[in-house]
Amino acid sequence: MFNVILTGITSLLTDISTEMFYPLISLYIVALGGGPQTVGIIEGIAESLASLLKVFSGNISDIIRRRKPIAILGYSFSTIGKFFMYFTSSWLGVFWGRVVDRIGKGIRTAPRDALIAESVKENRGRAFGIHRAMDTLGAFLGVLISILLIKRFEFYKFENGVYELKNYIPIFKYIILISLIPGILGVLVIFFTKDTMGGTLGKKLIFNFKVIPKKLKGFLLITLIFTFGNSSNQFLLLKAKTLGFSIISILTLYLVYNLTYALFSYPLGRLSDKIGRKWIIVFGYLIYGLVYIFYAFVKNIYLIFALFAIYGLYMAFTEGIEKALVSDISPDEYKGSLIGLHATLVGIGLFLASLIGGVLWQYVSPEATFIFGGLMGLIASLGMLIVL
Repeated sequence: MFNVILTGITSLLTDISTEMFYPLISLYIVALGGGPQTVGIIEGIAESLASLLKVFSGNISDIIRRRKPIAILGYSFSTIGKFFMYFTSSWLGVFWGRVVDRIGKGIRTAPRDALIAESVKENRGRAFGIHRAMDTLGAFLGVLISILLIKRFEFYKFENGVYELKNYIPIFKYIILISLIPGILGVLVIFFTKDTMGGTLGKKLIFNFKVIPKKLKGFLLITLIFTFGNSSNQFLLLKAKTLGFSIISILTLYLVYNLTYALFSYPLGRLSDKIGRKWIIVFGYLIYGLVYIFYAFVKNIYLIFALFAIYGLYMAFTEGIEKALVSDISPDEYKGSLIGLHATLVGIGLFLASLIGGVLWQYVSPEATFIFGGLMGLIASLGMLIVL
């Protein structure tokens, strides 16, 4: 469990760094001259690049039989990306910052997850649950720090019954600068992990589907279908802004989401070790579909907060559980590659989802973005019921 705890601390610190600013990205892009479609393109490209890299970084870690150095490189890239966003004067700088940051995520994720899976022989749901709980606690703390910074330094004014920022861009840059501190600390902590592999070079696996178990192929197919409707969280936050939510309220929404996610990740991971992964994943996709469909029409402030809390449940039901499932099914010699392949397929769908979400928002209606995502979630829930 030594590696599980250390990787958890690294993810906690890195997510403090990332989530201090993530819920503000769409507003930063708009403040720098972009629009909803720009948000979709930036998030789609950035997240897809991250996911496309995961199969290759996982494969490389299988070949060189080293997880740790690649994970360190990935965490370093994520910190460097924030410098681009800090020094930019246009939305193009946000684009390059997100690309570098997500390249870092793409490099580190599969080797790190393989490191966690190989550090425990049993109860992988529990191990990934611990990691997701610490990771999401970092996200919760990151958002909380942003709220406190905005209030502490009085970057807001009270107008028309709500708190609003006096000047968007300076506070955004200030938060990015402060976020570098936990990001750098996270890179330092990962150095203390112990690699789980060593020895001669392993086997190569680049799109060799013959080694993928049949059950895993079905799971990957349904995951890909689901991701076509799994557009960026930025659209959820952007709709809240269009409904009149202040910056503080938007950050609080994201805080509620991360709190639910953090609280339920560990217990659901343990539960999946006892009853299996299938039903937990099925219910997770079902929750996603229902939340998105309701979110398309809801305008009541209290209902929106409730939906964000339930949306955090979807993440707790799926994120760590899916990784544990892939780790369970994958042959040992291809574990890093297949964990990466799962993330890569997610990325293929994610790019299209964010692009479709932005186009639907701009040329049809904001509601269309969420209805489409919700329907894909319901279809995927039924699909998982069949293939698992």
